[in-house]
Amino acid sequence: MTRAVFDKDCRACPRLAEFLDTVGERFPDYYCRPVPPFGDAESEFLIVGLAPGMHGANRTGRPFTGDHAGILLYQMLHKFGFATRQESLAADDDLRLTNCRITNAVKCLPPDNKPVGAEINTCNTFLANELTLLPESSLVLALGGIAHRAIIKALVLRQADFKFAHAAVHDLGNIRLLDSYHCSRYNTNTRRLTTEMFEVVFAKAQGLLDK
Repeated sequence: MTRAVFDKDCRACPRLAEFLDTVGERFPDYYCRPVPPFGDAESEFLIVGLAPGMHGANRTGRPFTGDHAGILLYQMLHKFGFATRQESLAADDDLRLTNCRITNAVKCLPPDNKPVGAEINTCNTFLANELTLLPESSLVLALGGIAHRAIIKALVLRQADFKFAHAAVHDLGNIRLLDSYHCSRYNTNTRRLTTEMFEVVFAKAQGLLDK
């Protein structure tokens, strides 16, 4: 039996479960549940973000959909042939991913967009199970240091051996890991991550997948 990569009814983290209940009362039309991965499970390219955004994935039910963080991501996915459209509007729109899947290290919306260590660790089982589904020689793109460290933990590797660095590539055995700064509003507004920098990352990803 395939181990679960997602549980729509998960309430394993009390703080997150209670927060989702509170947000759901304030915004009854929001999704307000653990957000499922998006894309084909057999894809060779897995993108791992941090967690759903309050008015993005937590509202729409699709990763990086409906908030600022998804704007640049889906533009890049479309430009490099991984998405049929450059904008993700809703979980039920006609956008499709090609040989690509998007997930989060933490599946539930955290207060202030900051999950605590115990929550990241609890959700890590889902990520570990998802990584086992990847075909050999697949590529994983970590959006930010927390996602990077969650991937290393999920693969039971030593953190000290694989340091996060923007555009760095790490050989993890059967898969390769590519790092990028997260495409958050803060990072793009402060130009820690520019469009040109993100294009370099996706060009590198495309090249690695073509090998």
